[in-house]
Order: sequence, then C-alpha cells, then structure tokens
Amino acid sequence: MGKALIIGAGGVASVVVHKCVQNSDVFEEICIASRTVSKCDALKEKLDGGKTKIHTAQVDADNTDELIELIKSFGPDVVINVALPYQDLTIMDACLATGVHYVDTANYEPPETAKFEYKWQWAYKEKFEKAGLTALLGSGFDPGVTGVFTAHAQKHEFDEIHYIDIVDANAGDHGYHFATNFNPEINIREITANGRYWKEGEWIETAPLEKKEVYNLPEIGPKDIYLLYHEELESIAKNIKGLKQIRFWMTFSEKYLTHLKVLENVGMTSIEPIEFEGQMIQPIHFLKAVLPDPASLGPRTKGKTNIGCIIRGLKDGKEKTYYVYNVCDHEACYNEVGSQAISYTTGVPAMIGAMLVMNGQWQKPGVWNVEEFDPDPFMDALNKWGLPWQESHNPELLDLEIEAKESSR
Repeated sequence: MGKALIIGAGGVASVVVHKCVQNSDVFEEICIASRTVSKCDALKEKLDGGKTKIHTAQVDADNTDELIELIKSFGPDVVINVALPYQDLTIMDACLATGVHYVDTANYEPPETAKFEYKWQWAYKEKFEKAGLTALLGSGFDPGVTGVFTAHAQKHEFDEIHYIDIVDANAGDHGYHFATNFNPEINIREITANGRYWKEGEWIETAPLEKKEVYNLPEIGPKDIYLLYHEELESIAKNIKGLKQIRFWMTFSEKYLTHLKVLENVGMTSIEPIEFEGQMIQPIHFLKAVLPDPASLGPRTKGKTNIGCIIRGLKDGKEKTYYVYNVCDHEACYNEVGSQAISYTTGVPAMIGAMLVMNGQWQKPGVWNVEEFDPDPFMDALNKWGLPWQESHNPELLDLEIEAKESSR
C-alpha cells in the first residue's frame, strides 16, 4: 500500500520495524533512520528477505534540513517518529515542508525543562490543516491506547463519562538493582516531577509520588501504585465531554524508589548543567550513560504488564463502572520481536496509528490526539497485532474501585 520512514533505532523503533514487516500488505517499503546508522543496519539485517523492502539512512533528527533531504529522497507516505520527544517539532517541520503525514508516540518537550505539554504541537494544527496533512500525536500505549480505550468507552459503553483512572502496572523483573524500562532521561524526569490530576476543570498538583495506593490488578495481583502526571490527561480532559476527573497511576517497587531517591539526593537526576573537567554536562545525561540500555532488558525481563482504564459514568440513567485493559507478557514479546513488553506496548500502537493514517481511516487534515478518531478500527487492530484487550463490567473486584469512590467525594 505504501512507504513509511521510521525515525529512531531504539527498543520501540525495533518493535515498529518488526510489526511493519509483519504487516507487509500495508508497509510495502520502509526506511529506518537514526543518528547511529549501524543500529538501523542491524535491524535491516535481522529482518531483510521478506515482502517488505527495507532501507536504512543516517539522519540527525535535530536538523530539519537533513530530515527534509531524507524525506524527499525516500518519498514516504508517513513518518513514524520514535526518536526522542525533543525532536518532535523538527520532524513535524520537515513533514510540512515535504507534504508527508506524521505520527509519534510522545509529546514534545523542551530539552531544558520537563513540561509534558501538548501546546507546542497543538500550535501546528492550522499549518497541517492548510497543508492537507494529518499529524497523529501520542500513538503509543499511554498516551495512545489509553486514549483509544476512553473513546471506545464513550462510543459504546456510556452516555456520560465522569471519572477516569489510567493505571499502568509493570510486574516485570529484569534482575538489575536499578534500570529504567524506557529512555532513562524521560523516565526519571517523569517520576521526579510533581504529580498532577484534573478535577472539575482545574489541575491539582501533588508532590512527587505523594499519593500511593495498592491496586489489585488481573494477572499481576496487588501492586504499589503512585499518582503521576502524564500527558494524555491534558488531551483526554479536553476531548471527553462531561468529564469530572481524570488521574494517572503507575507502579514502582520500593527498591526502585529507594535507588531513585538516593540518585536524586546526590544530584544525579538533575537537568541543570554543571561544569566537569572543563565541560558543561547535565548529570542526568551521565546517569543515562551508566545505566543499562533499555533495549538490552528484553532477554532478562520476566513477568507481565497490565495497562488500562477504569471508567465511571452514566448509562441509561444508571451509574456504571467499566474496566478495559491489556495484559502483556515480557517473555512472549521478546520471543516474538526481541524486545520486552514496555517497548512492545508502545511500538505496536505506533504501527497501527501509521497504518490507519496511511489507509485513510484516520486521515484528516490537522493535528489530532488518538481519542479524536473513531476507536473501532484501532481496537480491532490491537486484537490482530498482538495487544488483545479485555474488559470487565464488574470491576468491583478491584480494590481501587473503593478508593476511587472515596477520593472523588
């Protein structure tokens, strides 16, 4: 059907490439591009020989001119951005300059401060409308599938949605004393930032990891889970009408948080530059260099993830609670594509979003978040491409249902 340019060559990009190759009827030709072309070549070597034709290229995703040159030479129908979120705007600029659709998995943030806001990308809406191009933001899992889950609930399960709790639980064990499951810099900046949730039209801020609950989740059991701010709260709060509250929760073990606290106390998680041996460096960049590469965790990680949405509202005048979620097995993911479940749960939806843009089902000029499209083809594709979803209309079995009712009074 068409051609896709995949920018990035890390763990998530590897999953995207594997899935595009599996879906060769749609992705007839792909180009994998990264600053380190050897990583792209390694992926090509592993997957070459199938129906999908694979190219590789070297590109600096911070350089719009380089991106424009690459896009013009390859001629893709869509660019799948699985590079760093600091590079979203240069890649969007290159897509506008070359007339190509755009898909990413994480919102832009300035390198100098952790913001996790969509305002910079939403500001491109008119430019993409005028160009007749689609920019699909946040087509990962969270953000991404969680937004599709809310759109599905709005379309099929509720007349009014009032409360949403997004729950991201990872019960995987990689055996290291301390490691992050995705880019350490992004991961640590998320966790050490203040928490926030949206309630009755206002943002309520909390201290980092201040709110903790124990949630009992299908297939992984009870886990310590903490309230964080996550960017999909901003878009879902805007796009789901009648919403009264939305929160985001993520699991962390006591061991992980102890290591993180020590690193934070000694300044290793700071993004403020310091002078070291005549050079200015950000301590978190050094920490990233000494931590295990998330892409290397695949063969070591055992256990499962459970990511989903607990949604409450009204149907036919009656109160209703609905739970929709996916459980993903780290070892099964590694056996299929050579990556653990954190990369898998982000990479599969990136491929699905790009497919729906390419085939026209999710194609309309402008800048859009996933919950603004018809969820049905995406929900069907999740079942087909490795992330089957489950649902419960009786989530009173979950301990967090009691907590959710108490906290919303």
